[in-house]
Amino acid sequence: MRTYTAVVERCRDTGLYVGYIPGFPGAHSQAANLEVLRMNLEEVIQMLLEDGEPVLEADFIGTQTVSVA
Repeated sequence: MRTYTAVVERCRDTGLYVGYIPGFPGAHSQAANLEVLRMNLEEVIQMLLEDGEPVLEADFIGTQTVSVA
């Protein structure tokens, strides 16, 4: 079992949730709700893994809050 961290945003124009796996080329999807987005991402990752273990271009570290005056 592999575990990946997805970054999820909501598009203001479409209202869709957009998710991607940082550093994993091609591992991205969108959906109208979070459950479908998760299922879409699982499917995309499974398809990408059929070509072998990916060499990730980056590692997800976390988020930071930045305040600007």
